[in-house]
Amino acid sequence: MKRRAAALALCLPLLVTPPAGAQQAEAREAAQSANCKVTKLEVLKQVSGRMAETIYKVSCATPKDAFVLVQCRDRTCAVMR
Repeated sequence: MKRRAAALALCLPLLVTPPAGAQQAEAREAAQSANCKVTKLEVLKQVSGRMAETIYKVSCATPKDAFVLVQCRDRTCAVMR
């Protein structure tokens, strides 16, 4: 019984969705493709489960107070606005 519990404990982290930090490079790249010089990256929404997605608010350097929203599913990111 202890072996099963140990095996389950080792496999459980593989079933959990990756943290938002895993997609930050892809989100930055998507924002840069929309002519945004990235200054700050914030997680607005993170949904876990079968259709996991993360929505980032990416602040841009110019014009001041400009931002874009980037939606990431798995490691594929697209600019929403």
